[in-house]
Amino acid sequence: MIFLTEALKIIIGAGETRYPGWIATQENELDLLDVASWNRQFSASSIDALLAEYVFEHLDVEEGIRAAKNCFHFLKPGGYLRVAVPDRNFRNQAYQELVQIGGPGPADHPAASHKIVYNAEQLTAVFEAAGFVTHLLEYCDSDGDFHFHYWNPDDGLVGRSFRYDTRNSAEKLGMVSIILDAHKPLVIKP
Repeated sequence: MIFLTEALKIIIGAGETRYPGWIATQENELDLLDVASWNRQFSASSIDALLAEYVFEHLDVEEGIRAAKNCFHFLKPGGYLRVAVPDRNFRNQAYQELVQIGGPGPADHPAASHKIVYNAEQLTAVFEAAGFVTHLLEYCDSDGDFHFHYWNPDDGLVGRSFRYDTRNSAEKLGMVSIILDAHKPLVIKP
């Protein structure tokens, strides 16, 4: 007898995003900061992968660390979280006005709810504080230079990315993100 098991892959704060093989959740179903909402649906170390595109900027740094620790707790050893947030170091004035704290933002996603605009170092620190091993996939450095490391979209597609956002072209970047993979180690050191 063959038992097929699918990986448990969750999109956090999915909005309208739907991908085959991924379970889309909304804040009212899975609150990053409320461990009880996690416990209602999952057990510790039960999730293979998490995807959070443009979610963590709605949390301040302390809330971000708390949310990252919840993700860490519910991921299987070897599991990962792919996270994307606006990039403070992207040198594009219209972009920065869109994503700024208290900024105008689009009507369906008010930037006024943004509590932070991260740079790559700050975002990395949040997830490392929760115990993750991190790998930056896309980001702008402090000089505004864009860096890209190949990533597989099957592991969590980020629409607001170099390859998948239609505002980008070979000649000009219009929308980029900090994209980071945070892996839960197979062996947790005490």
